[in-house]
Amino acid sequence: MLALVAEDRGAGAGGRVLTAAAPDGDLTAILERVAATVRPHLGEGRVAGYIPALARVDPSRFGIAVVTVDGRVATAGDARVAFSIQSISKVFTLTLALAKVGNDLWKRIGREPSGSPFNSIVQLERERGIPRNPFINAGAIVVTDVLLEGRSPGAVIDEVLEFVRYLADDPAVAIDEEVARSEAETGHRNYSLAHFLAGFGQLKNPVESALSVYFHQCALSMTCVQLARAGLFLASAGRDPLRDRKVVRPERARRINALMLTCGHYDASGDVAFRIGLPGKSGVGGGILAVVPRQGAIAVWSPGLNANGNSHAGTIALERLAAEMGWSVF
Repeated sequence: MLALVAEDRGAGAGGRVLTAAAPDGDLTAILERVAATVRPHLGEGRVAGYIPALARVDPSRFGIAVVTVDGRVATAGDARVAFSIQSISKVFTLTLALAKVGNDLWKRIGREPSGSPFNSIVQLERERGIPRNPFINAGAIVVTDVLLEGRSPGAVIDEVLEFVRYLADDPAVAIDEEVARSEAETGHRNYSLAHFLAGFGQLKNPVESALSVYFHQCALSMTCVQLARAGLFLASAGRDPLRDRKVVRPERARRINALMLTCGHYDASGDVAFRIGLPGKSGVGGGILAVVPRQGAIAVWSPGLNANGNSHAGTIALERLAAEMGWSVF
């Protein structure tokens, strides 16, 4: 098993519970109501057509799943249909990179919201190759470069896949090779970002190697149930509560959550924090992973994107669910 994951049994996370957990039936009923609320919005927004393999996805699909820290699973809609998680994968590669180099990572990447599109070249050039945070594309490419040091792209791709399968407790999690090829063939903006990074001395490995890992991690294919399960350690102070195993230290889980809250929805992160009040990370495949500390994790998927690249119906669904459950970190 990965060095990051350690047998470390002991006390639970403790702390204040945000709200009383609903029984399974009640939570499922709430998710069904949420699904009914967003149904008129399905098909609104645009799929990520600049990635050909994603352009064919039906924009009317919708799924939502909640996995609680005591192991209950509630779903509605297409919660067991696999989709491309895209930038949500950056949460998992960030976790691996922090395990490898710790706080030295922040010498190469900032921790501030970007306020600019996730693939902005102008901002990267203006700030001399230091990405604003690890959740924009340039920052995630630097994270892959950190993971690559001393290893081949294939070995790092295998590590990322193994780690996500471990977190999801499901060996069925896979990489969609068609999506990975599609991104490699059309990801010209990401090639530009990587060459800018290399031009500023911010990459220690070949551009092609860093992007091979990046395109493959973004091509991870997961269901809402798998994704919510994989994010559960962030709701439980860095522990997998269902296997009682440490994944990361509590303070590291808090910091990852903080970055998700402030930077996880690109240049709409402040608005999403204002409306929903939960750490989250979106992806242009239409997925969003959200964390409810000491309660559970939520994954929602609807492919139609708003102008910021976040799921239009998914954001509405999270706002409604958070309001119904009283879930917020504030």
